[in-house]
Amino acid sequence: MKKFGLAILGIVAAIVVLANLGSILGLAISALIAFAGVHYYRKTDSTFLKLFWGTVLVIGLVTAVTNIPAFIGIIAFLGVYYVWRNWNDKKNDNVIDAKYSDDPFVNFERQWDEITK
Repeated sequence: MKKFGLAILGIVAAIVVLANLGSILGLAISALIAFAGVHYYRKTDSTFLKLFWGTVLVIGLVTAVTNIPAFIGIIAFLGVYYVWRNWNDKKNDNVIDAKYSDDPFVNFERQWDEITK
């Protein structure tokens, strides 16, 4: 049942990511423009160029913030990543921990492994 839920979550999240791929690309371009604005703003000494690069920075930030579908696509991508990581996650609660077991056979196996090392 867990695999079925993961499969449904993965399929829906992948569809959302593919539907918002253009928005994610637009967000990446906006972030690149904002990064260039910050980079060149900090490098320049001219007041005019500081004003220009500050304007570029503001334009990049405004276009990035208004790109809400891209944020939904990023959250869906995190859902796909979660499914990918948990698909083959095997948690076996029936395994006896050799350190804390009172079973003499398990203790024998642990001690035998210590001797043979």
